[in-house]
Amino acid sequence: MVNKQVNNLLGKKIKELRLKKNLSQDELARKADVPYTTLTKIEVGVIKKPSVFVVAKIAKALDISLDQLIKV
Repeated sequence: MVNKQVNNLLGKKIKELRLKKNLSQDELARKADVPYTTLTKIEVGVIKKPSVFVVAKIAKALDISLDQLIKV
């Protein structure tokens, strides 16, 4: 159970930041130029280890650094 929570910290953080910026999943996916399904799967934890390339695009779309996004 603990591992599931740890594995999805990135997804939860992305969702939290997205909501703070009042962006829908579709809006963030378009802004980050990543597939909508990829973003949703990251947020819910289906994709547990997204590529650094995808995470960097999401971080840029959220106007934060990659380091800030992946920091626990």
